[in-house]
Amino acid sequence: MTPTPFSSILIANRGEIACRIMRSAREMGLRSIAVYSDADAHAPHVKMADAAFRLGPAPAAQSYLDIERIIDAARNTGAEAIHPGYGFLSENAAFAAACAKAGIVFIGPAPDAIALMGDKAKAKQRMIAAGVACIPGYHGAEQSDDALTRAAGEVGFPLMVKAASGGGGRGMRLVEHARDLAGALKSARSEAENAFGAGELILERAILRPRHVEIQIFADRHGNVVHLGERDCSVQRRHQKVLEEAPCPVMTPALREKMGAAAVKAARDINYLGAGTVEFLLDSDGAFYFLEMNTRLQVEHPVTEMVTDRDLVALQIRVAQGEALGFSQEDVALAGHAIEARLYAEDVAQGFLPAAGPVDLWRPATAPGIRIDAGIATGGDISSYYDPMIAKIIAHGPTRDEARRKLIEALKRTTLFGVATNKKFLIDALERPAFAKGEATTAFIAETFSNEDLAAPNLNPEDAACAVVLLYETARARAISQAVCASAVLTNWSSATKITTPYRFVDGDKTLDLNVTPVGPKQYHVEHEGRTIAVEAVTIAPYEAVLSVDGARQGVSFDLPDDAAHARIQISIDGRDFELQNRNAIIASTIDSAGAGAVVAPMHGMLVEICVAPGQKVARGTRLAVLEAMKMQHELHAEIDGVVTDIHFDAGVQISANALIMEITAE
Repeated sequence: MTPTPFSSILIANRGEIACRIMRSAREMGLRSIAVYSDADAHAPHVKMADAAFRLGPAPAAQSYLDIERIIDAARNTGAEAIHPGYGFLSENAAFAAACAKAGIVFIGPAPDAIALMGDKAKAKQRMIAAGVACIPGYHGAEQSDDALTRAAGEVGFPLMVKAASGGGGRGMRLVEHARDLAGALKSARSEAENAFGAGELILERAILRPRHVEIQIFADRHGNVVHLGERDCSVQRRHQKVLEEAPCPVMTPALREKMGAAAVKAARDINYLGAGTVEFLLDSDGAFYFLEMNTRLQVEHPVTEMVTDRDLVALQIRVAQGEALGFSQEDVALAGHAIEARLYAEDVAQGFLPAAGPVDLWRPATAPGIRIDAGIATGGDISSYYDPMIAKIIAHGPTRDEARRKLIEALKRTTLFGVATNKKFLIDALERPAFAKGEATTAFIAETFSNEDLAAPNLNPEDAACAVVLLYETARARAISQAVCASAVLTNWSSATKITTPYRFVDGDKTLDLNVTPVGPKQYHVEHEGRTIAVEAVTIAPYEAVLSVDGARQGVSFDLPDDAAHARIQISIDGRDFELQNRNAIIASTIDSAGAGAVVAPMHGMLVEICVAPGQKVARGTRLAVLEAMKMQHELHAEIDGVVTDIHFDAGVQISANALIMEITAE
């Protein structure tokens, strides 16, 4: 359709990217319209918009993935254009076509470009024909297991099994041995069908220690195509990006020119329009191979914005309105270095399992050179229905190391209580020598993190001492505020013996007993196993404090969710987050679990498959069930040898976290 200026944009997305798009739209004087599911009725992106429209129930298929409903939302709210963000329908050719049919501007490329590059097999074939180097593999139409097995023998092992449609690491498996191929094909196809509605697969030779480097391109309707430099996205887990940076630490001007030229060539070959990203694998010898093209804005676009000083969302909007880019390749300059950390709601110690729950407290860091893109707020909720990425923390500095150090400090000062996050893992990754030296490849996490490194942080006596002093101080302050007559001069003073208060914290299988004794105004001795820890409450404000622990000052973030009970505290110290309950302050009853024979859901989700039957003998490690949550499939395995005695759910039902799925009686 012929581009025309527009004054209103519907954002067909949610969370941080919806808020991000609205910021640019507002700066351009455009009206922003939000859409939402029932789970997001009170979300920040809804409150931020000029207007909002309910799509439907929480499941994405009934809300954010419902093309007809989103088109209706645009009509009903008078939206002249739609920005898809990323994820959901952003790379759906049928959605782009539906917008055009409805006379609504789609802020993105044409449907045929989306369809071509969204099919990994066809994209590889097109790029090979265009002379862009690709990884050897199989991209054929024959999709039977026999055909894929024969092709795998020709490609060789190790190889990657990938969904032909979609991305984000879903439907992707590394296969190192032929014996593992059948299982990888089955699980990758199932995950692809559930995530993208298409189970077609491709095979590629695995390059085990490459860098993942992508080129940001932009094209307008006037024949201009430029690239805005590269991003290094090598730090990944489960093939999903965790840390991204611009520029790439090992990039040279000559290599940038070659990769940029290849990306521009790919865009010109398919008559591309708008923002796109051409992704490459960069080998240690400097060879690079086309991986895929994302026909949308990328999650990691802020690092490019920070080193080029260009608003990519605003540029998308201008191109969609028919304007020229307004600059040439020679005008693109990179200044400084930017690194982005993706903050996920996930339990790192449990294999990076997605997490859901309330947002008890959200206080992002603020500092020069720090940017926060988020879509959450205190009092909100993180749903199990959507992607677990909830915020991005980005740092910019004149050098890579300064940006890295800024990002570490920003993460340490960012507080999110109520749900497990990967914050400590991000800090650890940024502090690793391999990352600090710019040596990280896609094998970085596997090579530098052990299971012990990924375990939940242990509560040490100093951390516990900080928690008990904050609990004590808060309770004391409340008591004074409610007293008829109390003198601040007499705070923590007693004419008799010093009064000691016991606290008991349980951290996993470890119990810490502590006794706190006031020894002066805001000064305490905390006893633990015969050791005395001197703690002074230097300053205490809502949600943050400065404490001196044995003479060393440190900042602490904290929250008391059950303020009246003074029994529970959430505390963050140097990037380590804990939720602690004083067992001496509450009366609690515990019910013994069914032990290792109880197979429980680790999170809310859909029970996709039950792999065993009642009466069946199983061995430790046997695959029992498959649970789908936050667009990923998770296999549950037996922890003991035994017999399946009871199965409490059928496949195809939604179950809650900690639901008892089945029971196994040990032999």
